[in-house]
Order: sequence, then structure tokens, then C-alpha cells
Amino acid sequence: MNSTEYSLQDVNIVSTTPLVSPQELKLQYPVTPQVSQHVLQSRDAVRSILHGGDPRVIAIVGPCSIHDPDMAFEYAGKLRQLADEVSETLLVVMRVYFEKPRTTVGWKGLINDPHLNDTFDIESGLQKARDILNRINSLGLPAATEMLEPITPQYIADLITLASIGARTTESPTHRQMASGLSMPVGFKNSTEGSLEVAINAMQAASAAHRFLGIDHDGKTCVMATRGNEFGHLILRGGRHGPNYHAGAIAEASRMLRAANLPPRLVVDCSHANSSKDYRRQSEVWRDVIGQRAAGNSEIVGLMLESNLKPGNQSLTADLNALQYGVSITDGCIDIDTTAQLLREANQQLKSAR
Repeated sequence: MNSTEYSLQDVNIVSTTPLVSPQELKLQYPVTPQVSQHVLQSRDAVRSILHGGDPRVIAIVGPCSIHDPDMAFEYAGKLRQLADEVSETLLVVMRVYFEKPRTTVGWKGLINDPHLNDTFDIESGLQKARDILNRINSLGLPAATEMLEPITPQYIADLITLASIGARTTESPTHRQMASGLSMPVGFKNSTEGSLEVAINAMQAASAAHRFLGIDHDGKTCVMATRGNEFGHLILRGGRHGPNYHAGAIAEASRMLRAANLPPRLVVDCSHANSSKDYRRQSEVWRDVIGQRAAGNSEIVGLMLESNLKPGNQSLTADLNALQYGVSITDGCIDIDTTAQLLREANQQLKSAR
């Protein structure tokens, strides 16, 4: 470029760094036939639950965000044992969240900043994410994640059973278009204000065919043509005016879905505004919603819990050695023992209700 061209564009771009293509990354971290079959079967199970063919409840359980691979693997091993124990009534899917939407600024997640030091080694982040997902799926545990950057799915989507679009991005046309092309069911959270219309509009938009700019498996910019994703569902996470997991709020959400000619299938996020951002209150939300399902409300198809090896959270500091192992560096989480108790209680309650 000449000096005039530089003054017209990239004025605020400091540098550009070429990135490994999705195909190259998949060759570095290939998926075995067993893992591929596991992902396909897990997606089919989720679809069957969403359509009412499988009477189980989806339990999306795990850390608010993954920041330590060793911690993630230890957690996954413990959750895998629990998943087997409650499999009669619950389909346990591990939260494996690598991208963190920020209201202002903060750590953006393992893919963006895998070394936790603002070096933003995104290629290493993608490598770590793919390795973690591969190993968790190899245990026979399905994985769920939030899709934040529209390019990321090309790198990791083949290892994801269940995706979500967050409260800050549900209104985004880019994310609705992306969701229309994803190969797995997608949940749409209500807005941070609490609006259900935003998520319902997103479900309608994502179920339609779209054409938009994206990248292919070789990393080339292209026009993506999608057929639409019919397995969208609403995630209730509360809003600025309070929680929306109570029976009245769920009945209203079901009414609004029917009015929009959408199937009334709901997942309740026990964290965020539904727990008043107090991780310790997730248990009461979980028990209330499981009680509603056990009482006969089959429109509740799933719940989400933010859970880690140890309770609470901690601040990310420059001294990474000071971080406490097993504790979240983003939102507060309940510990794995409390999680086990809630899953076992739910299993017994749901079995008794049959």
C-alpha cells in the first residue's frame, strides 16, 4: 500500500497475524471414529429430548469457563461417573466454554488468551480448545459451548453436542445467521434485560436459510449458504428485573413460543440473574425447576449449572502461581460435591414422578 491507502484503512490496526486453517488444525488434532460416533449419538439424543421422544432432562453442567486443561480433565472424569449414575433420567452434557463475552473488558476466554497474560496467542488457544474437547468426548461425555466468534465453529464444531448463543449476542444478526448453519441444536438466551422476544426472534431467524460471509475449512473467505437450524430452543437466564424460572414465568414463555409458532421447549439457566448472580443460590433454582418438571411440566427440557471442582471464584492476577486450583476465574460456581447431590436428587425425584 502507498501512504494514502494506509491513511484510508487499517488506521487503528497494529498488526495482523495469519492463523492456521480449520483443516490444518483438524489434521493436528484429528477425531477418532469412536469420538465422531459419540458426538453424532449425543446430538441425536438431545434432538430427541427437544422433540419429546426421549423423556430425560438435559443437564448442562460445568465450569463457567475453562482456564486450566488439567482442571477441566479432572472435572470431566468426576462428571462422567455422575453422568452414568443418573443416566436413566438425565442426559448430562459438560459445559466446556472457551469464549467469554464481556460487558466492558476482561479476560476473553481460553481461545483468545490461553496463557492468561494478555498475549492473545489465539492459535495456541484453538489448539488447546480442540485438544480439550477431543479428550472430554473420548471419555464418552458430550460437550456444550457458547459460540461467540463466528469463525470459531469451523475449528471446533465437530466436537460440540450442544451450542448456545449468549444474552449479549442473541440479538446479533451475525450470530443468528451463524446458528442457522450449525450442525447441532442451539439454545438462545433471553437478553440481559430479560426480553424473551429477542431470543424468540433469534429462534425464528436461525430456523430460516441464510447466506453470509464466512470461512471454509481451508480458511478462505466465502459465501456460506445455510438451510436453517430447526433445533433452536429458549434459555431462560433471568434479567435486570429479576429471575424468570418460576412457574408463572415459564408458563408465559411457553405461551409466547406457541404464539410465534415455535415448539415450547425451555432450558433454565440456574445461574446469572436467575440466581441473582450468587452462585450459592443455583441450588434453590435447580430444585424449584426440577420440581416443576417432576410435577408434569414436560416443556422444561433442560437446566444449566455453573459448577467447578471447588466453590466460588477468584480474580485473575499477574501472578498465575497464586491462582487456587479448581476455582473459577470468571463467575462463581458451586463445587462438584454439591453438583453431585443435585444430580442425584433430581434423578430420584424424576424417577419417582414416572
